[in-house]
Amino acid sequence: MSVTESSRMQSNQSPTPGMGAILLEQGVAFRVWAPHADRVTVIGTFNEWCGDANPMKRDENGYWYAVVENASVGDQYKYRLTRGEQTFDRIDPYAREVTNSVGNAIVHDPTYDWEGDDYRLPAINELVIYEMHIGTFRRSDDQMPGGFHDAISQLPHLVALGVNVVEIMPVTEFAGDYSWGYNPAHIFAIEQAYGGPRALKDFVKAAHRAGIGVVLDVVYNHFGPSDLDLWRFDGWSENEKGGIYFYNDWRSTTPWGETRPDYGRPEVRQFIYDNAMMWLEEYHVDGLRYDMTAYIRRVYGIDASDIPEGWSLMQWINGEIQRKFPGTLLIAEDLQGDEWLTKSVEEGGAGFTAQWDAQFVHPVREVVQQVEDEHRDLTKIRDALCFRYNHEAFQRIVYSESHDEVANGKARVPEEITPGQADSFYAQKLSILAAATTLVAPGIPMLFQGQELLEDRHFDDGDPVDWERADRFSGLLQLYHDLIHLRLNRAGYTRGLLSQHIHVHHVNNTDKVIAFQRWMDHGPGDDVVIVCNFANRSWDAYQIGFPCAGNWRVRLNSDWKGYSEAFSDQPTGDIEAIAQPRDGFPATGELSLGPYSVLVLSQDPS
Repeated sequence: MSVTESSRMQSNQSPTPGMGAILLEQGVAFRVWAPHADRVTVIGTFNEWCGDANPMKRDENGYWYAVVENASVGDQYKYRLTRGEQTFDRIDPYAREVTNSVGNAIVHDPTYDWEGDDYRLPAINELVIYEMHIGTFRRSDDQMPGGFHDAISQLPHLVALGVNVVEIMPVTEFAGDYSWGYNPAHIFAIEQAYGGPRALKDFVKAAHRAGIGVVLDVVYNHFGPSDLDLWRFDGWSENEKGGIYFYNDWRSTTPWGETRPDYGRPEVRQFIYDNAMMWLEEYHVDGLRYDMTAYIRRVYGIDASDIPEGWSLMQWINGEIQRKFPGTLLIAEDLQGDEWLTKSVEEGGAGFTAQWDAQFVHPVREVVQQVEDEHRDLTKIRDALCFRYNHEAFQRIVYSESHDEVANGKARVPEEITPGQADSFYAQKLSILAAATTLVAPGIPMLFQGQELLEDRHFDDGDPVDWERADRFSGLLQLYHDLIHLRLNRAGYTRGLLSQHIHVHHVNNTDKVIAFQRWMDHGPGDDVVIVCNFANRSWDAYQIGFPCAGNWRVRLNSDWKGYSEAFSDQPTGDIEAIAQPRDGFPATGELSLGPYSVLVLSQDPS
């Protein structure tokens, strides 16, 4: 559906625009889509839940509309639908707030004092993302999941770390109080256990004041599957499927139940479009990350079972977002390596800004998780560093940990390296190699909450981040801080890390050393050389090529004992490269390397 089609559909409805509960000067208007219902009424605290007090009038296209003059903000309500001999109550699909996933809708006032909030994301090459789960990021009550206000209290940690975007796992109302969020029961309502809609706005405003953008995870590849009032919403269905909001044939099948929305039905397309726009218009979020787009565009995700209307839905929404909210960060989790996700809508692409990159995370984790050094294949690191979509490095999100990669049978990188001993020498060293590779690679780097604290085990929605580890591993926390500040060129001598340019000029798969150059325009303060030792041995005089002769200063040595008492503290000083060709470069430098370590080198600005 195009924006023109959307406008035409709205113009055919009753005079008061909008869906769900619409605040009026006197009372509340209600609109719901239920094309197969014979009768619909609004019931709630304003009429003592009486099914005859406020009947709704059927409008065009199966919409029902009523004005309840004595309804007001805070009232609870539902729709009572009758179809034939069936009568049932349903929560408003457009409810901005609910008492809980199986409770009642609440008439919500979306107005909020943003106090002049006009935050804008940094340039795409300056983004460093931190993936966060609100329920476990910070918890003030052992009996309840964490909430938005708990997360606000921990924002200073992120500011000090240096990240400038948080990517929040889904926060729409789900079954129960504990969840990853990928089981949305009501996609317009905010999880009450997290604090509800006003608390989310408080969080976004606080993040913006701290200089941090907010990207929100949205789930459009399926709904539910539990606590789902959308299921057979008006009583109609075919083939024992889900009714008007869902496919009622073989296309309904997803890994999460028979709950794929019907992307070809105009009213369902509008429902999802309206939801995407709500986050930007009402909550001031700076981007959306679509969960598993492979299952929006294909029935089975990985084969030729295409859903053309799923593709066109993403094009429509993304195109309209880019038109109305230029600069919004639109991220696809697709993981199929398809460059069409991040081609423009005008080219026939889906119009995403970037996509999570399986071509990076899987080989990097595989290499660092090898038990024996001899099995670490550095050509996989080289290829992971150089991969890109449509020749653009910033069309990919690079990471070594995410919620999917540290659960579902997998664990945190340190835990995978030495199970049960996530604080071991090997776990610290090799997990830092993975994280450092992420933070110096072309692309948009992302960390997962607690990664900077050497979190152990696996991600669990009932297990909060252990903030006591910030003291225990303060040195490693400093190392992450230092890497991020180098990445963002905070000191003015690593500008090349902000570019998409890379040249891997040294791959020693025998001794397990790899070196590469990053640059923006070349020259002192711009060219950066990174050297990574993927072996448990040190070097006193390892030679690699340099872009030019002269003094190259060590900006970071991950083997420094200040980062961890377990580290070797291999002495490493500045390097005087001489005019002797090596590795395709005009100069050679001799450097000292600690085991499993990273060196970042550059020249002082002119």
